[in-house]
Amino acid sequence: MAREVAIIGDYFMAPEMFERKLREVCDEDVTIRTRKDNWPNEPMEHGYAKPGMEGLKEYFGAADDVVEFVGEAEILVTQLAPMSAGMLARLPKLKMIAVSRGGPVNIDMTAARARGVLVVNTPGRNASAVAEFTLGAILAETRKIRVGHEALRKGEWRGDLYRADTTGRELNELTVGVIGYGKIGTKVVRLLRAFGARILVHDPYVQLNADDAAAGVKLVGFEPLLDEAHVVTMHARVTPETTRMMNAVAFARMKPDAIFINTARGPLCDYDALYEALSEGRIAGAMLETFAVEPAPADWPLLQLPNVTLTPHIAGASLRTVTIAAEQAAEEVRRYLAGERPLNPC
Repeated sequence: MAREVAIIGDYFMAPEMFERKLREVCDEDVTIRTRKDNWPNEPMEHGYAKPGMEGLKEYFGAADDVVEFVGEAEILVTQLAPMSAGMLARLPKLKMIAVSRGGPVNIDMTAARARGVLVVNTPGRNASAVAEFTLGAILAETRKIRVGHEALRKGEWRGDLYRADTTGRELNELTVGVIGYGKIGTKVVRLLRAFGARILVHDPYVQLNADDAAAGVKLVGFEPLLDEAHVVTMHARVTPETTRMMNAVAFARMKPDAIFINTARGPLCDYDALYEALSEGRIAGAMLETFAVEPAPADWPLLQLPNVTLTPHIAGASLRTVTIAAEQAAEEVRRYLAGERPLNPC
């Protein structure tokens, strides 16, 4: 008898990609049905904002619609579809959920565990994409790419950017502080090494790998990193310990010519404190890819500052990310159907 798989994708994690990768690796008799939701053309929702969705963070899709679509399926593969405690109670045949992202924030994990539903994720799916984007963000700031571009758009030829007192600086003469040494942070370090930068890492829960240590990368405390770095780039997870770790005290320790980069998560930063540091010239600039509230409000003060580059949370968006996530999710489903242990249980 065929096992039922429901796939809810979107315009980034395409359901047809999930299905293709699953059929490539799966020898079991499966029935697959797919649905494509309208993200990112429409914004995500948040569990705290809707009754009955408590325990979820960001997600996309109405509860009743998702329950109706999943129906009798044993397996759900998705990126953003919600699965609350109430929804799980209405889906007694659901036994596995494969979430194609680094964290299953759209799933009520307490309820899933209580009902014996296996939840797996795809950690590191966008690590290379975010690391490359981070290097681009650093270069855009240190080499005045944004400044030059914005001037030309306004019809100004900034010849003064060639002056020694205003021109950019090369990475091989700078100290870069990397906060967080996980899958993304380690890739950022590897890329920075190729540019010849002096690299400081802060992560109290890991040790440097032997290759980075031999190359001169230094593992340091939080305050020494802020004191010495010309560029500070965030790659930590959001925990109670790291929430708003970049606050007024932290920005006050940074060099006046330092640049702050956040391609990780908005809650890592106190954006009011960052605005004050930037507007008062206490640090030189920032590149922000993630925000405390998304989408960022049109009247958000940081959008008005001339020394900030902003992008709409796209660092992890690449075709390779889609492929990696679909391959990892498909392998997890194959292992489940074959009675093998999952690679990334949550």
